[in-house]
Amino acid sequence: MRLLYTIGLLALLAPLAPRAQAQTQAPIGSMLHIELENATVYISDCPSSQLATSASKLDRPLGGAFEIGFAIADIVSVNGRPVKGTAYETVLASIVGSPNPVPRGALVDSPRTAVLQWDLDFVNPDGTAIGTIQISGLNGGSPPPGAPKEIGGGAYTVIAGTGAFFGVRGYFQPVQDRTLGERVTSACEDPAFRRVNAEGRGKRHPVLYLVPMTRPEILITPTGPAIIHASDYSFVTAAKPVEPGEILTLYASGLGPTRPGVDPGQPFTSDPPQMVNSPVEVLVNGKPGEVLYAGGYAGAVDGYQVNFRIPDGTASGQAFIQLTSAWIVRGAVKIAVR
Repeated sequence: MRLLYTIGLLALLAPLAPRAQAQTQAPIGSMLHIELENATVYISDCPSSQLATSASKLDRPLGGAFEIGFAIADIVSVNGRPVKGTAYETVLASIVGSPNPVPRGALVDSPRTAVLQWDLDFVNPDGTAIGTIQISGLNGGSPPPGAPKEIGGGAYTVIAGTGAFFGVRGYFQPVQDRTLGERVTSACEDPAFRRVNAEGRGKRHPVLYLVPMTRPEILITPTGPAIIHASDYSFVTAAKPVEPGEILTLYASGLGPTRPGVDPGQPFTSDPPQMVNSPVEVLVNGKPGEVLYAGGYAGAVDGYQVNFRIPDGTASGQAFIQLTSAWIVRGAVKIAVR
């Protein structure tokens, strides 16, 4: 579908992106439910000359305080959408903390089980990068005051991000499957056999609450959302509503980096086209519409064009349109449906 490169629309994108950001309320985060498989933690329990040398399966229990290790897991989905990537977990120290003396345990006032660092590296199914998220904190114990109810324990802080997650902050909880959770083994075991040795175990369900530096925003014009009919480039209005199954174009800000990319603060190019590098989704009354194109609008800075199809069967009346990028969502706008 051909892109729109008109002086009028380019002028529209320039002033409206700042206005959309200025109208936002206090930062509200987005929940990311992540599915991991083949999660394996390698406990540092052998001489450096023997690290990762054994092709044998070397299951072992986690010991007491001050053990260190490193874990690897496969990212397979976020919020039910297939994705790829790797989760790295650094066990800086196991604690086994307790306010009462316990053999091989740490005497502490706030019981925790470990000091950990997580690094999540997300890629699209085609292998192109989305971005990374860095997390640091304490495992076990009570959740931080003010955290969402879904963060049921641990005291983790999202401290940084790259790519689509540049500037994020938030909370994290590395939930583990009760019966098929993270496998523990010796660091002598060769991690090349991690997926084979997992044998269906290593399932984890981390939860992220992310507050981004910027979020997806459908631009607003004096007459309503910047959403047009792709057939004739006229704005969607109450007098000219959309049809179920129709292809529309919306204009937005805050969709993040593009491929092949431009330097920060530089306008998007038309040749080559700048495709948004993270998963983009348009929800119509909570149901996904088919996204046909998502890219930077040529000549604009932080201005994007998204072409999508309204789902068949969308009820007449008003439809709520939400835009997500890298699973970060913004509030809905309303359009009229015939």
